[in-house]
Amino acid sequence: MFKIKSKKMPSILLSSALTVSLSLTAFPAVSNVSSTALAATTTPTPASSSSTNFNYGEALQKSLMFYELQRSGKLPADKRDNWRGDSGLGDGSDNGLDLTGGWYDAGDNCKFNLPMSYSGAMLGWSVYENRDAYVKSGQLKYVLGDIKWVTDYLIKCHPSPNVYYYQVGDGGLDHKWWGAAEVMQMERPSYKVDLDNPGSTVAGEAAAELAVASIIFKSTDPTYSATCLTHAKQLFSFADTTKSDKGYTAANGYYNSWSGFYDELSWAGAWLYLATNDSTYLSKAESYVPNWPTLPQTTTIGYKWAQCWDDVHYGAQLLLARITNKAIYKESVEKSLDYWTTGYNGEKIKYTPKGLAWMDTWGSIRYATTMGFLADVYAGWSGCTQTKVKTYKDFAKSQLDYALGSSGRSFVVGFGVNPPQNEHHRTAQGSWSDQSIVPDYHRHVLYGALVGGPDSTDGYEDVVTNFTENEVACDYNAGFTGLLAREYAAYGGTPIANFNAVEKITNDELYVEAGVNAAGPNFCEIKAVLNNKTGWPARVTDKLSFRYFIDISELVSKGYSAKDITVKTGYTTGGTASQLIPYNAAKNIYYVNVDFTGTLIYPGGQSAYKKEIQFRMSAPENVNIWDNSNDFSYQGITTTPGDTPVETKNISVYDSGVKVFGNEPADKPAFSGDINGDGKINILDYLKLKQYLSSSSVSINVKNSDMNGDGKVDTNDYILLRKYLLDPKSSRINNL
Repeated sequence: MFKIKSKKMPSILLSSALTVSLSLTAFPAVSNVSSTALAATTTPTPASSSSTNFNYGEALQKSLMFYELQRSGKLPADKRDNWRGDSGLGDGSDNGLDLTGGWYDAGDNCKFNLPMSYSGAMLGWSVYENRDAYVKSGQLKYVLGDIKWVTDYLIKCHPSPNVYYYQVGDGGLDHKWWGAAEVMQMERPSYKVDLDNPGSTVAGEAAAELAVASIIFKSTDPTYSATCLTHAKQLFSFADTTKSDKGYTAANGYYNSWSGFYDELSWAGAWLYLATNDSTYLSKAESYVPNWPTLPQTTTIGYKWAQCWDDVHYGAQLLLARITNKAIYKESVEKSLDYWTTGYNGEKIKYTPKGLAWMDTWGSIRYATTMGFLADVYAGWSGCTQTKVKTYKDFAKSQLDYALGSSGRSFVVGFGVNPPQNEHHRTAQGSWSDQSIVPDYHRHVLYGALVGGPDSTDGYEDVVTNFTENEVACDYNAGFTGLLAREYAAYGGTPIANFNAVEKITNDELYVEAGVNAAGPNFCEIKAVLNNKTGWPARVTDKLSFRYFIDISELVSKGYSAKDITVKTGYTTGGTASQLIPYNAAKNIYYVNVDFTGTLIYPGGQSAYKKEIQFRMSAPENVNIWDNSNDFSYQGITTTPGDTPVETKNISVYDSGVKVFGNEPADKPAFSGDINGDGKINILDYLKLKQYLSSSSVSINVKNSDMNGDGKVDTNDYILLRKYLLDPKSSRINNL
């Protein structure tokens, strides 16, 4: 479904920031304030206990898991789920680059770097403020892993000082298709900004994220920290030199930079100052203040919106207030926080009946919890007006508690009472048919995802198609996670021991539906449909096959053999049917091997997830003794021609020759040469038999190893196997 992800900024904030002239000059640097000293002044003040506390430790834990479940690229071996797989492995190849990694933006599969780098910066800010909370909760490893995942990607996106790739994936193409990230087939172009077509907004936000990363990784990985800082400086220089968004166009309609780029430059400048203690960056950050968004027809810095992926001047002014202790920043911070709490100048944000500070239709809880994070951070600073500390802290907690369930329901997937079950998210929903209504439930739990939230009357619709109230996004969880860490520091909570997102598989993933298409006294025609509904994880297959087993005893009793039966293919969408292959010739059991090798079958649409074949097995003409009743694979299929085929376990499915679904007839004969019992004969069997002959303690399949049928496993069998592997056509091993 196509949707506009734009912030829909109200007209009050659409006045041109470029025409505003504040009577401000570049503020002098405060070179004697180090980042270490600043961090020491921001320890949160312990809040009083409350009987309405939620388990902030568990919620924090799950919010971090959400970012793991949003990962793109080659996933690590120690991932904590079984339903996400490698994806987007060709990202950047259109430009000859490796742009794999990063996070998928929301319920879609694009990688928009503006909200992604904002989210990484906000998570980094949270660690900067509350590292001890992450240590105490056991979540430091995971939050740093989340931040590094996006930071590594941003570094890849910056291959040279004045080139930055800010997006992978076309929003229009992406939104036309509803399926899991692992099986995307659409083109995924990558888009860049450079000196000829600059993008100060996206480069500035990336500089901020990398600067924050350089701070939080400095104590644990100085080399990585230095790398982050180098990229941060280069991106800042690029953004500051060009001061233009001319080249930032691919995200239009999704993530337009409504606030301009000066807020990002101040935000990045402040973080670079904290990372380097270089007063040049502080001077730069302050020099952009006259160009921040303002109220219409005034020089008043805007205070009626919120810290978000588009407008980061709220966060920048808080940092500058703490760094410089200047009234302009303190007053502006408190104007915004007053507007969100008790009101300012006779105006106050709207509150829902149940207590959510409600600013906008899209992502209402995202804004409230993010401003809650800023309020709590600011209230923990000694420079905050002391009479307002409790108000700001109470506001922060109330907004977080609303998200966690104080209204009677949770807005966090997999947490609390009555959480969302049908969030707008392609991979979590797990459709195989390119439809958000199939299946009519979500196959996966997207732990920790904060949904958009209710309307202004607390109305909320937990429906997958409601992307306004029920989509999730990386930026939604960013400030929310930071606030969770602070409330955990204040009130505690217990994370779940050994928490993971490993799920029980709830449906057959690869299987065959079959039925009789036509039948007569000397033939049977089967209609079979091979399905790929994989979801743990979803995957593209191109080496699937299945076996239809029959018993020809009735023909053998009349003097016929398997050679007298012909198999012909009628209709097919990619498969080929073999002639009869012996399975247990001594008992007259054979099978038709239907091979779809080379045909892509994946859970991505009606014609993509299932492939059909119709094949006819016929005895010689006028030999009217065909009997289906003793055929293994005939049991359980529809037998009336024209009836809809049904799933059957007696038609076994194979991927690259390895059985992945279904049953085979009992009493399978020895498979001579298959020493290790994996269903194949290859060099591994040769090596296994060699080991066995050297040391009888090695385990082998003895029945399959007696290749000359003399009742012993010795060097004669070893020689036979070697000859067979060298030339299977001229050498025989027992019954092969």
